[in-house]
Amino acid sequence: MFAMFGATILVPVLTGLSVQATLLFAGIGTLLFHFLSKGKVPAFLGSSFAFIAGYAAIAPNGEAELLPYACLGVACAGLLYLVLSALFKVFGANRVMRYFPPVVTGPIVICIGLILASSAIANCSTNWLVAVIAIAVIIVCNIWGRGMIKIIPILMGVIVAYVCAALLGEVDFSGVAAAPWIGLPVLWDNTVFGLFTSGSMDSGLAITAIITIMPIALATMIEHIGDISAISSTCNRNYIAEPGLHRTLLGDGLATIIASLFGAPANTTYGENTGVLALTRVFDPRVVRIAAIFAIVFSFCPKFAAVIGAMPASVIGGVSLVLYGMISAVGVRNLIENHVDFTVSRNILIAAIILVLSIGIAYSTAGAIVIPAGDISISLSGLAVGSLAGIILNIILPFKEYSQAASPLPGVSKAAPPVKEISDESQDE
Repeated sequence: MFAMFGATILVPVLTGLSVQATLLFAGIGTLLFHFLSKGKVPAFLGSSFAFIAGYAAIAPNGEAELLPYACLGVACAGLLYLVLSALFKVFGANRVMRYFPPVVTGPIVICIGLILASSAIANCSTNWLVAVIAIAVIIVCNIWGRGMIKIIPILMGVIVAYVCAALLGEVDFSGVAAAPWIGLPVLWDNTVFGLFTSGSMDSGLAITAIITIMPIALATMIEHIGDISAISSTCNRNYIAEPGLHRTLLGDGLATIIASLFGAPANTTYGENTGVLALTRVFDPRVVRIAAIFAIVFSFCPKFAAVIGAMPASVIGGVSLVLYGMISAVGVRNLIENHVDFTVSRNILIAAIILVLSIGIAYSTAGAIVIPAGDISISLSGLAVGSLAGIILNIILPFKEYSQAASPLPGVSKAAPPVKEISDESQDE
């Protein structure tokens, strides 16, 4: 639980979502995943960093009234998991994945990290000393740490920097003192259901959120496959064949949908999970389910959530600076490990279009492409436009020059190291 903890709570801290709801649905999502995967895969589902860019596009300052719209978009993104799961079941994985090769997903992941970079710098600017302490602790734990310390660099960075900030008088603990010990983790007004029952839903904003956030799932689904490959390799069991990718994708997708509907971040299989398995050599899925139950128990403690909520922006900035950089680095690794050939013109064109559209639109004056549609306006983020353009170009450009040196399913038919899930950046800083 502690290995997953640092990264899991950081997503609600960065986005403004509820820490309590995050812990609750990380636990529930993990148990649901285990149920749908026949209880065979020792995986923990935590908060997905990939969707932070989507939350930021809809609620840039964590506005409480806008976050349910972002959650609606994430819930719809979860539906794509269900679609891909069904396609895998009917057509087989390799036939489907040829439409989402690394030359498309790699640049998308790179753009996710780069788009978020400015917010990390803004948070660090509140106190660079504390931010640098967080960065230094993460690097030291990851490079020179041993045993469990190497698995939890994010948590160690948060704890050490938080203590330093408190000693410098930058932490306001008044909210912690006022918070009760026991309370419900979910508030109705923060859920997607509350959005529909309020009677004041902005349909244009809802459509914008859906179109903006759904394409992100194209990257996270592929990384889910890589993470299951990594767990299979670590445990020396073929979870891709049994219980099958269609079951693991179904579990991940349903967990994401349920969590989002109740105001929690998207769920995803965690790379830290692989690190814990490799360290302990304990592959029994029942241990992971116990960790999920502990996460659910912690979710009913508002005082615990208040301690996390009091975390200074400088601590968040230091940790997120590393994380956002690692998101982009994971995208680069995706391209390298899958041997994407950039001497081929179609690959250069696809990557170039994705990068320029995604980053260029995100940092333009408007920040999005606005399309009038009757009485409503639909805003397309740079990431949405870039992702869609990359997918379309990959389909229409000729394949005769494209060298598929690597299998579209990392770790399945080749011996190269598998591409791990995006949340793995918190393990690999």
